[in-house]
Amino acid sequence: MNEGVDHKALLANLTSEQRSALTQKSDWAGLRHLALHLGLIGGAGTLIWKGVPFYPALMVVQGVLLVFLFTLLHETTHKTPFKSERLNAVVGHMAGFVVMLPLGWFRYFHLAHHRHTHDPEHDPELSEPKPSTLIGHAVYMTGVPEFVSRIKGLIIRSFVKSEEVFVPERARSKVQQEAWVYLLGYAGLISVSVWVGSTFLLWVWIVPLLLGNPFLRAYLLAEHTYCPHVSDMLENTRTTFTNRVVRFLAWNMPYHAEHHIHPNVPFYKLPEFHQITKDHLKATEQGYSRFNRKYLSGLYGD
Repeated sequence: MNEGVDHKALLANLTSEQRSALTQKSDWAGLRHLALHLGLIGGAGTLIWKGVPFYPALMVVQGVLLVFLFTLLHETTHKTPFKSERLNAVVGHMAGFVVMLPLGWFRYFHLAHHRHTHDPEHDPELSEPKPSTLIGHAVYMTGVPEFVSRIKGLIIRSFVKSEEVFVPERARSKVQQEAWVYLLGYAGLISVSVWVGSTFLLWVWIVPLLLGNPFLRAYLLAEHTYCPHVSDMLENTRTTFTNRVVRFLAWNMPYHAEHHIHPNVPFYKLPEFHQITKDHLKATEQGYSRFNRKYLSGLYGD
């Protein structure tokens, strides 16, 4: 690790050829990954609905597949998974609808997070502190408070224009309309399900989503927690070394410091960018289980 290099110096040292190669977008690469992710969701959902043996365990698998569409939503806020802007928007809204986070609103939230990464005064991700007690951690890990917050936020923004500082005034009407569209979509699905007497959405979407939430919480906790509140992206953001399955599910976002250093690098180029950054990373961890064990150890005060 080179202690004297910060993320700005690392970026400044990239050649124009490297910059061009790293930021090249591809519809094909994004669609291939999306097809496999959605195919797994469709396959698991079909098996659950058919009631195959051990289908309750499959509901956990389905939940993990569903909640990690959040990382796809996250990528579409940067318009990087696909070359086509329209495709980024369509897929972003699809992912946002599934995880109940509207694309437009989340884009403003997330770009503010990038602008003020790990700044306690301005990073909206730090508006609610991470759990500092064992009970608080257990509640956090269920994902229920986050789930309730998303529903509450949708309802509030549908009736009252957002006054959140990261939402520009010019965009507040659009954010309000977006919330209405999402809510009408959910209301329509619930109405049809009740009308036809089907519990399909409950068992292949809602319940799995709740079951999968702890896995996403554990993943997200590792991104910045315990990193210093400094401006250097090599230091305030953690890259977590993990296996190919997790990298696939998370659309390569375990390379999180790399993503923060250069957000215009598409997810399928992050492993390549990691080869450039790996000797300079200042916050890393060997796996999400290891990070969360350390986090819990800190809660115990050991």
